[in-house]
Amino acid sequence: MTVAFTFPGQGSQAVGMGKALAESYPEARAVFDEVDDALGEKLSALMFEGPEDQLTLTANAQPALMAVSMAVIRVMESQGLKLEDKVAYVAGHSLGEYSALCAAGTFSITDTAKLLRIRGNAMQAAVPVGQGGMAAIIGLEHADVFNVCDQATSEGACQIANDNGGGQIVISGTKAAVELAAKLATERGAKRAIMLPVSAPFHSSLMAPAANAMREALAVVEKNVPVVPVIANVRVAPEKNPQEIADLLVEQVTGQVRWRETIEWFASHEVTTLYEIGSGKVLTGLARRISKDVTGVTVGTAEEIDATLKVLL
Repeated sequence: MTVAFTFPGQGSQAVGMGKALAESYPEARAVFDEVDDALGEKLSALMFEGPEDQLTLTANAQPALMAVSMAVIRVMESQGLKLEDKVAYVAGHSLGEYSALCAAGTFSITDTAKLLRIRGNAMQAAVPVGQGGMAAIIGLEHADVFNVCDQATSEGACQIANDNGGGQIVISGTKAAVELAAKLATERGAKRAIMLPVSAPFHSSLMAPAANAMREALAVVEKNVPVVPVIANVRVAPEKNPQEIADLLVEQVTGQVRWRETIEWFASHEVTTLYEIGSGKVLTGLARRISKDVTGVTVGTAEEIDATLKVLL
């Protein structure tokens, strides 16, 4: 059995996440305390109690999801898991790539929390609210969505943001261009084209100011060689060089999250089991739709941690 750990992205957050872990394991509590200290605020209280509209804000959701993922990792490590002995690769969906790199030791928890707060704020600030948009296109091939986006650039920036697999592709750009692309996609035969309730056009060229902010932040942060290779969102290939990893994280802000290809890469490189570490089960559902050759397993509760360690140790 060859194993990879995957780490969820934005949208997997939920009020109450991490609370049971914090109450059950001192190692988890320590992670939440460290993130609170790094940000100079009680993010953990927002995670455990809400309100949901505050937790959903990009600048909060990103470090919060990382904190839950790292709480799970630290609990498993305290019970004997050594990532480099049991896990072949790590990968994360968008912000989850930072969680993956933190788990693999490239960044400290403190630095990862600070990077994600910078990233969240910079992404939010890059485009005035209401000017950008994103839409989910269901049931069209990648090439067709690419062509639809290309046509829609008559109204402004428009590109594929996330290739999530299972027939779901998310597009991003100026509101007018994305609305036109959604209309064209429907005409082209898409089953559905749904405008998403997001606060900014993530993973589009409009995020260039945020990419610059991340380039500056990543230039000065301490970076270690990860103990296992990361499969980067924008390249879909294993990487261990810290400077290359930083460059790919900058590219990721405006680039496409190639998740379908990532899962297909795992399947073609003899990875049999993908453990989704942290909050929710979005990635496990996507894996099921993308490839019958990999099994997705969620690891976010005490029971799931115990079950996972029984298999891995």
